[in-house]
Order: sequence, then C-alpha cells, then structure tokens
Amino acid sequence: MSGGDEDAPDSSSGTPVDFDRLDAIRERFGANGRFSRIDGEPAVAPDRLVCVYDNRFYPDRVRAARLEVAWYENGDFSIHYHEEHEDGEFDHRWDRHPSDHNVRDHVHPGPDAPTPGDASHPADWRDVLSAALSEIEARQRAFWER
Repeated sequence: MSGGDEDAPDSSSGTPVDFDRLDAIRERFGANGRFSRIDGEPAVAPDRLVCVYDNRFYPDRVRAARLEVAWYENGDFSIHYHEEHEDGEFDHRWDRHPSDHNVRDHVHPGPDAPTPGDASHPADWRDVLSAALSEIEARQRAFWER
C-alpha cells in the first residue's frame, strides 16, 4: 500500500481484527455496485477489505481507485482511499487509533495523506463509512464537473 499507512493500526499491535465487522461491511459494499471487486483478507493485507472501484466513476486519467478498510474489535479503524493517476497518486485516510501525532480520531488528507489533522468521527461504524463514502463520491463528481 502507499500513502502514509506507516502509523495505521494493525493486528500486530495486539488489537484483534474485527472480522465480523469486515464481513458486514463487505456485504453492504457488495450490494451497491460501486465496486468491481471486493477482496476480503487478501494475502498482502489480511487484516482488511480491499475494495476496487468500478472504473466508470472516473475519467481515463485515473487508472484505478480502491478503498481499503481495516476495523478492530476495540473500535479502531483505518479507511484508506487511493487513486492511481497517469501522473501520480492521490491518498486520503480516515483513522481512529492511538497516535503520537494527533488525537485518536484523525484524518490524513489528500492528495498525499501527510501528517494528519484532528477530526471527530461518528461513533457508529455505519456513519463513519457513510461519511467517508460521501467525501469520495464528492471527489468522483468533481472529476466530471471540470
């Protein structure tokens, strides 16, 4: 993965992955048609879902886009949005985990997901995902409004 995931939580930190939550997310995402493929627990990232966006949401200059979701039993998460462009990449991440650089809820904003800013994510996991997807959808719409 790219885009500043070096400080995202992972199962090696002792926090168990919430596979039931990931299964629920996969079921919700699989029903809406925005993703061409959803890989649960892929070998390269066994603690997350890798959701590949359907290319129809993007102009040709965006080669691929994906959303990676990691969720943990203590409520921590990392939602990483990544685009591959002809001339570079775009990364944005929503996080909830202990951090040396910010509060537990924070965002690594695009285009390159640098050191984050504090944020306040909703308490309910469905609302967290809805907020992230809304931001991504706004970005997708902006491609076509230019």
